[in-house]
Amino acid sequence: MSGTARDITVPGTPHLHEVSDGIYGYIQPDGTWWINNTGFLVGERGVVSVDACSTERRTRAYLDTIGSVTPMPVRTLVNTHHHGDHTFGNYLFSGATIVAHEGTRDGALAWGRPFDAPYWSEVDWGDVEIEPAFLTYTEGVTIWVDDLRCEVRHVGSPAHTTNDSIVWVPDRGVLFCGDLLFNGGTPFLMQGSVAGAIKVLEEEIVPLGAETIVPGHGPVAGPELIAGVVAYARFVLATAEKGRAAGLSPLECARETDLGDYAGLTDSERIVGNLYRAYAELDGEAPGAQIDLVSALDDMVAYNGGRPLTCRA
Repeated sequence: MSGTARDITVPGTPHLHEVSDGIYGYIQPDGTWWINNTGFLVGERGVVSVDACSTERRTRAYLDTIGSVTPMPVRTLVNTHHHGDHTFGNYLFSGATIVAHEGTRDGALAWGRPFDAPYWSEVDWGDVEIEPAFLTYTEGVTIWVDDLRCEVRHVGSPAHTTNDSIVWVPDRGVLFCGDLLFNGGTPFLMQGSVAGAIKVLEEEIVPLGAETIVPGHGPVAGPELIAGVVAYARFVLATAEKGRAAGLSPLECARETDLGDYAGLTDSERIVGNLYRAYAELDGEAPGAQIDLVSALDDMVAYNGGRPLTCRA
């Protein structure tokens, strides 16, 4: 594994997927650590973007791509949650109103500037400036792209994080779900809730009846993606129950676990962080309660053979 930053074209070039007329997913292969998806909706007077990218280089490439579709400015930027792969590039959206849940603003400020070592291989972040949302909500807000209604909703319970939001376009059946869903990658629930993710997906996302889903990482998908992520979360809970009963630490439990159907997902070391969260919930901690994130990250590196986690951002 290389300890140096890699070119944006490795392992694949970002591409546009027009999921409905004037609605685009911007898909960044291979969707691993810090390589997220974004998207945008084009109106007659301006553009609404769903999320930014992690690095200056990637965000500028995304903005250039928007410019290749329309000369209209990005007037609104929605952040689906606080993680830096979705927010570090905010500062490059000059003149845009940055909209997010109030917890997303707090989380972005608390995280602060990007870092990699000792947890991730070296990343060329660029000259990132922290620019949190300055228009916040508690439950949701409606954004209009001309006459097209876009419902921005906090999902109501910790899942991927404590501040996850979706962007739902009901007239088109299109859902931008942030990191509630990963396609081809291991779901990551360490800063949210394993039980909460199941609840949100089954009770909030499935009933929408989305036909097209732009996940936070990985290819555009249909509603069938939801069941796979729910099944993984249930696998984590069942694994945690067995490990805790056997007196194993999350790392020990992860090392003794056969990932089975999930072994082919990228970033498999996330099982350790997910078990930390599941153990906390089994111990009676509330969904989204603070856990020892440093120890969880240390153990994820240990599970990875003591090497920093691979990041190609």
